[in-house]
Formats: sequence, structure tokens, C-alpha cells
Amino acid sequence: MGSINRDDVRHVARLARLALPEERITTITSQLESILDYVSHLQSIDTTGVPPTTRAVEVVNVTRTDQVKPTTVRDGLLDQAPQREGDLLVVPRILAE
Repeated sequence: MGSINRDDVRHVARLARLALPEERITTITSQLESILDYVSHLQSIDTTGVPPTTRAVEVVNVTRTDQVKPTTVRDGLLDQAPQREGDLLVVPRILAE
């Protein structure tokens, strides 16, 4: 990988609209250079025959069938709203007519 310099860091910070103090430029330049060196090292590893993965440990979702159950907290929850009309919550209008 090519090296990164202070001007590159300033340029990327400007593109990302980051207010990066000048005294941090040297530190961040060094840190980004280390990251790029590590990525370069990873690219040299032979991964032939290794299947692509999205995470190191496989995650399996445990799901259940939805069941409709009566609730006893509905009115208590609706009573906590600042404004209510029957079973509806009154909220400020966000769209113009």
C-alpha cells in the first residue's frame, strides 16, 4: 500500500467534514499508516479454499411462532401519553397540508 501523508489526512477530514485540529494530524497520519500496513499484511495471506464469511462465529436466530395474547397494560401505557383521544395518541403535525 502507498504511504499516507499529512495532506491526505487533511483532505479526507475535509471530505468527511471533520474539524480535525492541526495538532492531531501527525498522530492520525501515523495511525492510518499503521492500519494500511496491517491491511497490506493481510492481503499477502493465502486464502485459497477459505469460504467467505461475514463473522467469526456463526449466529443462529432463535425464533418462535407469534402468538396473540391479551394484555393488561394497554390502558396504563396509553395513559402515559401527553395527549390522547380515545385509543389514539395525539402528536404534533409534521407534514404541511
